Amino acid sequence: MNRMARIIDLKTYTDERGNLTVIEKVIPFDIKRIFYIYGVDDSVRGGHRHHKTRQVAVCIQGSCIISNNTGVLKEEFMLDVPHKCLILEPNDWHTMHHFSKDAILMVLASESFDPADYIYEPYD
Repeated sequence: MNRMARIIDLKTYTDERGNLTVIEKVIPFDIKRIFYIYGVDDSVRGGHRHHKTRQVAVCIQGSCIISNNTGVLKEEFMLDVPHKCLILEPNDWHTMHHFSKDAILMVLASESFDPADYIYEPYD
């Protein structure tokens, strides 16, 4: 099966008290690792793909852009609301950039950290 990076909307409940966004039954893998990126300057983060790891990225505050390359298709995804979620597959060579000053990017991963799982060479 050839899966592609894609955006999904997370269920959000809104009333006069505010918003509550739920991540439940929409992640296509068991979560083994969670990390978040914040306080980013003008740097580009990422710059890799994986052998096994699938990821879900949610910009829970602020905004950022994730550029993605499958070796066949290049796409850019703007994450600018906390109910928008980007699913990244292992073959997705991705970079994260143009972080707003207040951005917090949370990433849920299918695998624990393993340096051998990373592929740093971009597609041609």
